[in-house]
Amino acid sequence: MQTAKVDDTITVAYQIRPEDVAAIRDAGFVAIVNNRPDGEAFDQPAGAEIAAAAEAAGLSYASLPIGREGIAPDLVEGLRKILDAAQGPVFAFCRTGTRSINLWALTQAGQRDPDEVIRLAAEAGYDLSGLRPVLARLAETG
Repeated sequence: MQTAKVDDTITVAYQIRPEDVAAIRDAGFVAIVNNRPDGEAFDQPAGAEIAAAAEAAGLSYASLPIGREGIAPDLVEGLRKILDAAQGPVFAFCRTGTRSINLWALTQAGQRDPDEVIRLAAEAGYDLSGLRPVLARLAETG
């Protein structure tokens, strides 16, 4: 399982499997967010399988799939609500963590300086420098 801690509130990761959920719980996470649509790849486990494993492990689970249409405002608001309500760190995944970290970055617009968001992403191994103008514009419009 390949993961990247962004900050104390969120870690992003590559695709997980149901058998990974216990280790996620044991690492102290309280919620799993699935940012990958079902059926994207033939070898991908169904979201329902991961949801069942999360429930069995006592973790919250949410599906906020980011498909070809990109990141819609309702997905940003959905992750923001999950992060705000979580009583501990959140574990978000997609195929490579890229969609998850982009979604997280958009939740930070207006909350953190765009350069801080881009720095945190870079420290986690993701280059979000191209998102700087969007983050700045969202911060201005509130």
